[in-house]
Amino acid sequence: MPNHADVEAAHTRIRPWIRHTPVIAPAERAGGFPPSVLFKLEVTQRTGSFKARGALNAMLAAPVPAAGVVTASGGNHGAAVANAALRLGHPATIFVPETAPQVKVDRLLRCNASVHRVGRVYADAYNAAVEHQRHTGARFLHAYDDPLVIAGQGTVAAEFLAQATGTDGFGGLDSVLVAVGGGGLLGGVLAALAPHGVRVVAVESSGTPTLARALAAGHPVEVEVHGIAADSLGARRIGDHGFALAQAHLHANLLVEDDDIRTAQRWLWQDMRLIAEAGGATALAALTSGRYQVAPGERVGVILCGGNTDPATVLS
Repeated sequence: MPNHADVEAAHTRIRPWIRHTPVIAPAERAGGFPPSVLFKLEVTQRTGSFKARGALNAMLAAPVPAAGVVTASGGNHGAAVANAALRLGHPATIFVPETAPQVKVDRLLRCNASVHRVGRVYADAYNAAVEHQRHTGARFLHAYDDPLVIAGQGTVAAEFLAQATGTDGFGGLDSVLVAVGGGGLLGGVLAALAPHGVRVVAVESSGTPTLARALAAGHPVEVEVHGIAADSLGARRIGDHGFALAQAHLHANLLVEDDDIRTAQRWLWQDMRLIAEAGGATALAALTSGRYQVAPGERVGVILCGGNTDPATVLS
């Protein structure tokens, strides 16, 4: 599984290709947050989510065949792969479930990717992508269980820690809240922060509890997924690498409800004029719902990991 050195190598590799996303404090201490909370705005990352990091690292770190790359994605990973492939000059084929939001599919098409809608859930698209790889020899890029992808995702935490350390009044981070779907982001964040003693708290939608079920069983298990965040956090099984890293380093795992996530999305818009997709607001929902209580003086970072949604769904 990827480690801290892998994340550092990925950070050096992709730095010229990604956006150094900003870190901000809640506006005027809105929402009742203490002054020791910082947000990492991956909603402003290239392609609208942290996924750009992992896709670029995977393609820059290993050869890509003439057949290009292929992946399965509910949208964000596919957009990241398609964009990275376009920038690096590789063909890209993306399989998405029929439930993928049109706003995400449109991003794929703008990157000249070959897009195929298959089945109702991520697993259906995944099986079709694997079959395509077998027939064409394209390089398969797993959305959340590829060590190079995970190391790339971890660069968001390395960047966040450096920014927080340089922010007046902070001097670092004690805890980081991160949303969980398939576990790629979580795994990367754990790999990046474990040597620094930063506590990592995983936050899941109650409709996509892949990590919670795996922790209860002692190993990854299949779960049925549903709810507001299923389009981005809807993997039916936590990845092996992310789960192993969670077993080794995770501080806590929290579940939030759909209504909590909607509240967090609306708060971000009303108080900070930021649009986040449901998965992107899931970590914040642990704070706005009170599921996570900030201890006195605790320096807490929240990764707002994606913004690819129709604003009307947030404002309605």
